[in-house]
Amino acid sequence: MEIDGSGTERAYCVLAPNPSPMTLDGTNTWIIAEPGSSSVVVVDPGPDDEGHLRRALAAAQAGDRRVAQIVLTHGHDDHSGGAARFAELSGAPVAALDPAHRLGSEGLASGTVLAAAGCELRVVGTPGHSPDSVSLLLADDGALLTGDTVLGRGTTVIGQDGGLGDYLRTLDELRALADSAGLRTLLPGHGPLLGDPAGVLDYYIAHRQERLDQVRAALAAGARTPAEVVEIVYADVDRAVWPAAEVSARAQLDYLRVNPLPGSLAEPLGVQDED
Repeated sequence: MEIDGSGTERAYCVLAPNPSPMTLDGTNTWIIAEPGSSSVVVVDPGPDDEGHLRRALAAAQAGDRRVAQIVLTHGHDDHSGGAARFAELSGAPVAALDPAHRLGSEGLASGTVLAAAGCELRVVGTPGHSPDSVSLLLADDGALLTGDTVLGRGTTVIGQDGGLGDYLRTLDELRALADSAGLRTLLPGHGPLLGDPAGVLDYYIAHRQERLDQVRAALAAGARTPAEVVEIVYADVDRAVWPAAEVSARAQLDYLRVNPLPGSLAEPLGVQDED
């Protein structure tokens, strides 16, 4: 499906040329602006790819607009690697939850409202995929920019720096937001935009619970390490994504250590890590 140029009235996508099993079609760089605005906000410049950054800059500056602010949904390199170079090209500061990824004094916190593009973007803290993940509510379009918290295809890996407990809470909070904010569209960091946000989030929540049940069953069958869990739970998944699945399996085992079912094999010290 064609991703480049997709979006809403106030959001336009420029697709980075970094496709992979983990990034799907590539990283979506989002350009946000009220129609007729003289300034834009650029969300997730993407990897440090000069051609992509210059193409995103040209789209952002179309109609004599200026880039007022760069925002990162999180600090993983496929979203943030080009931020410093894009800031150099555009002259705009970089705002991020993690101070390590900021350029300038622009910080982010849940509830922060950005109004640099003639429309409001409200920051929603969405930890789980990574501890510094945020989503951005574009209420005028009934849209939520989700970074890697929700993908356009498939489901999200819990990163090595993330946590499943945080992610499950995030999904519940986004499901409530879908109703309270009247969301109509999800604008992910990878893959096509998604209609029916409530349905997508219901699927994500159900999928996570199903995976946990599968991991519990794998433990009951004798699995003890993340690799052993992957061999059982992800047996029908392309082996090219098994390394990423192993990261998720580790997060699932960590979660079950803290949140076991009574009498389950996932009780503390009942799960072994690899040497």
